[in-house]
Amino acid sequence: MAGYIARLRQKVGHDLLLLPSVAVFPHDENGRVLLVREGDSGSWAAIGGAIEPDESPEEAVRREAQEEAGVVVELNSILRVVGGREFRMTYPNGDETSYVTTVFDGRVVDGVPRPDGDETLDVRWWPVVRLPYGEMSAFTRALMTAAGLAPLPQAGAGTPH
Repeated sequence: MAGYIARLRQKVGHDLLLLPSVAVFPHDENGRVLLVREGDSGSWAAIGGAIEPDESPEEAVRREAQEEAGVVVELNSILRVVGGREFRMTYPNGDETSYVTTVFDGRVVDGVPRPDGDETLDVRWWPVVRLPYGEMSAFTRALMTAAGLAPLPQAGAGTPH
């Protein structure tokens, strides 16, 4: 948890926080999407997280890509800015958060995807038709849908290539 959020939590406890955040769905030349497996939940997710004070959304998503997946991303466009009930989370410790997320399209321009071993346990390229929907949180599925990356799963879904 970032220092800023930790300080807020000391004041408000588990009460709902509205937080700006970012996510990126990097694509490769074959159209595959890079996802990370979260360390706390074991779920597959977009690269992303909360925006820190004085940080732009672009800076935040580049920082998150480096921290979570060990890669440098080039941002192509903003796919959507989303918020609402689908983007509200209650963490295992009881913290409630509602995110307003800027979702970027991008591509990896440097680095070899690798997990950090703490926040992320795995990093993999997934064909869009094989995205691991059953192993994603409702939040991540909502991000995928909002970004236009959520076709109906087909036979064999959930297997990276």
